[in-house]
Amino acid sequence: MNSSTTVSAELGLRLVVPDRTTVPLLARVEYTADDPYAIRMAFYVGEDEPVEWIFARELLTVGIVRKVGDGDVEVWPSGTDDDTLNLALSSPFGNALFEAPLTALAEFLHRTHELVPAGREAEYIDIDTELQNLLWQS
Repeated sequence: MNSSTTVSAELGLRLVVPDRTTVPLLARVEYTADDPYAIRMAFYVGEDEPVEWIFARELLTVGIVRKVGDGDVEVWPSGTDDDTLNLALSSPFGNALFEAPLTALAEFLHRTHELVPAGREAEYIDIDTELQNLLWQS
């Protein structure tokens, strides 16, 4: 990947466990102009390969100011004291609630919008290549 078309950051998250204590872990967020609607987040949970989730950049952007999401991913500001964003993930394997640093995530999102402004994502997609890839896989 070309670094001029990629934005990434490492975030220190907290996994909220059932008794409401938290477990610190590291996550890497990445955005590329080649896939302008998506954010990739890799959760490092031990020595195994990271667990990766892909979701819409708009979901995180809106989630900074109000609760958003339905189904597998929900995002909302903590609304209490601090610089915390809640991220709830659900899969057939279970559910997880993470607390992420709001300021660091907002700075990451700001950098993604500098790279590809909101509303201009379609300009960064090569539709002919995407169609060819789709047809090739059939």
